[in-house]
Amino acid sequence: MAKKVVKKIKVQAVGGKATPAPPLGPVLGQAGINIGEFVNQFNEQTRERMGEVVPVEITVYDDRTFTFILKTSPASRMILKAIGKDKGSSKTPISRAGELTKAQVKEIAEAKMADLNAASVEAAMRTIEGTAKSMGVFIKG
Repeated sequence: MAKKVVKKIKVQAVGGKATPAPPLGPVLGQAGINIGEFVNQFNEQTRERMGEVVPVEITVYDDRTFTFILKTSPASRMILKAIGKDKGSSKTPISRAGELTKAQVKEIAEAKMADLNAASVEAAMRTIEGTAKSMGVFIKG
């Protein structure tokens, strides 16, 4: 017999470094999940993604068990990593945070393809370019 889904939770945690401390602990506690068990499983599965922000979709069942799906890092984090900055421009139309080449945009789009609802890599590239533009990152090429 299939388990009944009680709740779905979406959170973001740092790969390999999740702790039961806020903001993760209270969210998991309210859902009735064994926090220590989740943290151990998450850290084990994200060991190779150490220091990277990893979005997680957690499904909680009626018997207080859970499963989770790891997603790729947010596009904005990937863009910032590519330009080597900590944050985007605070005055987007006036100042630029950095530059990306078309090749870098394509690389990010291909990595994010599984999580985007784009039909092709070109459509995914346009989505990434839009995100970059809103952050003050110029696309050259």
